Amino acid sequence: MTMSDPLGDMLARIKNGQRATKSVINCPASKLKASVLEVLKSEGYIRGYSVVDTENNKKELRIELKYDQGQPVIQMLDRVSKPGLRVYHGANDLPKTYNGLGVTVISTPKGVMPDYAARSQNVGGEVLCQVF
Repeated sequence: MTMSDPLGDMLARIKNGQRATKSVINCPASKLKASVLEVLKSEGYIRGYSVVDTENNKKELRIELKYDQGQPVIQMLDRVSKPGLRVYHGANDLPKTYNGLGVTVISTPKGVMPDYAARSQNVGGEVLCQVF
């Protein structure tokens, strides 16, 4: 059976892994997921990630979650644009998460990037998720 929202599934796995205080979680790999994880890593929300080959010739992402004094670093992780309702914004009206304290991940023609980078490069796109 195919999955209708693979990115939403990865975000749910991250949330559930942090609630269970897991140090590492796995999820199926894709280029979009890897680029979103790269943004989360560069912003300091996860320790890192790696692509691992499984025995049935498929790839998995191994995500290392990050904690601060026993509490998860990610307090809020929401999927904004969903398969049933895509959300697009121009460069001038990109949403800010918690007045700029959080990060909004945007998929632009120049790649997946945080909201402040999209504003500085004057590109808009699909709002994938918000992290705080």
